Amino acid sequence: MALPQPTAGLVIGYAYLWQDEARLGQEEGLKDRPCVVILSVEDKDGERIVHVVAITHTPPRGPGDAVELPDQTKQRLGLDEARSWIVTTELNRFTWPGPDLQPIARGTVGPFAFGSVPLGILKQVVAQIRERRGVGSVRRG
Repeated sequence: MALPQPTAGLVIGYAYLWQDEARLGQEEGLKDRPCVVILSVEDKDGERIVHVVAITHTPPRGPGDAVELPDQTKQRLGLDEARSWIVTTELNRFTWPGPDLQPIARGTVGPFAFGSVPLGILKQVVAQIRERRGVGSVRRG
């Protein structure tokens, strides 16, 4: 199965490591979940470095901590019907493709991408991350 290009807005299957888990000594995410690629760059050694934010069912703690996914977008991506948010308070950074990239369906060998979020949603996510970075509150896993 061919790997997708990790472009901004792509929703991938990924074993996301929450900051709280990392603080407790976890080195790998405990659950595979959909995550949104927000940045993909090539470093000086030619490796692809990808930054992702998690999609979760857990409501955000405060305003500006997440962007809710509209039902229509969730349906198009093949996600479940429960309310979901894209978290903007923390992110994971990894070398593509990396061992934490996961198929979108358990027990399969691919595909690895659900599709992409609309540009308007991606812009909201990036704006919130930038705003939070300005006050030093975006955490990296």
